[in-house]
This record gives sequence, structure tokens and C-alpha cells, in this order.
Amino acid sequence: MQISLNNTAAHYNAFVDDKTIIKDDVVKLDIGVHVNGAIGDTAVTVCLNKEHDELVKASEKALENALKIIKPGLKLWKIGEEIENTILSLGFKPVKNLTGHSIELYNEHAGLTIPNFNNHDDTKLKEDEVIAIEPFATTGVGFIDEKKNSEIYKVISDHQTRDAISRSILMFMNENYNGLPFSKRWLVKKFKPFEVNFALNNLIKEGIVMEYKHLVEKSNGIVSQSEHSVLVKDKPIILTKR
Repeated sequence: MQISLNNTAAHYNAFVDDKTIIKDDVVKLDIGVHVNGAIGDTAVTVCLNKEHDELVKASEKALENALKIIKPGLKLWKIGEEIENTILSLGFKPVKNLTGHSIELYNEHAGLTIPNFNNHDDTKLKEDEVIAIEPFATTGVGFIDEKKNSEIYKVISDHQTRDAISRSILMFMNENYNGLPFSKRWLVKKFKPFEVNFALNNLIKEGIVMEYKHLVEKSNGIVSQSEHSVLVKDKPIILTKR
């Protein structure tokens, strides 16, 4: 689970020694789970003050309206247009360089990108595809930048490493996460912290592992997020319905 606050749109992950205290914040809870590789991806924003309640409603309403039009044959730009128009009508901006995505077994971000604005993508949805619709609304300019490292990692290559410590930890990653993202916190429950740090640095250098970055709104605007995973049908099935 990612817990991203205020102007951080995504990829904030509690560090091993994280001492962040949540107070009057806009808190995005982005959760991914899987059963035998079948993934559900969902998100909700909780506003711990009244100031940004309307911003939270903007991403929620955008998701609600987008879900209403999902069907086989729908062009992707129409989803983006629905999201964009909804958020703009409520006085905010969509985050244009964050998107939803298609989902496949053990692949949380598969081939399709589901836009949050009309990007003129004529690709059509196919029946029985699984997609995550993921509107982000902001008080800012509507773009994010990559910032600090997140301590969220993913194995991106099947190459091996010669170093024994790195090889042992890589084997654990492959056996337990099977290509899905994971947190450094999980590794230090199994291995010594210095071994984890050494192995991760080595595996990143060798191009075997990547680390995600914090995604922060470009003008430091506050961001809200809402997300569901959906099975595309004439009557779409919300797989992560709360």
C-alpha cells in the first residue's frame, strides 16, 4: 500500500525508519493485492481537514462518471474526456501525466494507458479486458515530476548477478514477488539491513532492479486520487468495489 500526502500524487511508501506523522493532510491510500497473480488495484483519498473536501469529490465523481461509459469498443480518449470534463467542471485540473492502465496476470501496468484527459487515443476497449481507471485531480497545474527515491522496487530483468549476497536476495524477490512491486521494509524482515542496501544498490546498477520515484505535483498543488479495477463488459464489473 502507498500512502501519499498532499502534493505527492503517488509512490510514497513508508521507509524502514519512517517517522512521518499524519495530521491535517490529504491522504491518498493506493492499494494493490493479488490472488495467484490476479491483481486488484484501488485507491481512495481521505481528507483530514475540510479545506480540500471538494477536491476529493472531484476525483471521486470523475471515476464515477468514467465507470458509467465503460463498454467494449469504447475509445480510450472518451474515458479521458469524461474524466477531464468532470474535474474541470468542479474547478480543478486533471493530472495529465498520470494514467490508469490495463492489468494482466502478475503485470499491474500492462499494455494500455487509460488517460485522464482527451489525448485523442483511438484504441478501443476489448471485452474481458481488466483496466484500472485512476483519476487524479489537483489544485495545481496538472502535471507531476519525479522526485526522491521511494524504497519501492521491482525486478525488471531476468539476468543474474555474480555477487552471492545480491544473488540470494534476488532469488527471494523472484520467488516471493514474481515481478510485482515490493517494499524495502519487506526485505529487512528477512535479511540484514546492510545486506539489503548492498544488494539493492548492486542490482539497480546492473539493471536488474528498478526503484520508483515519488511523484509530486509540479506546482506543489494538492492532489486527490480515486481508482477502481474493472472488467470490461456491456455492463462492466467493478472488481474492487468497496
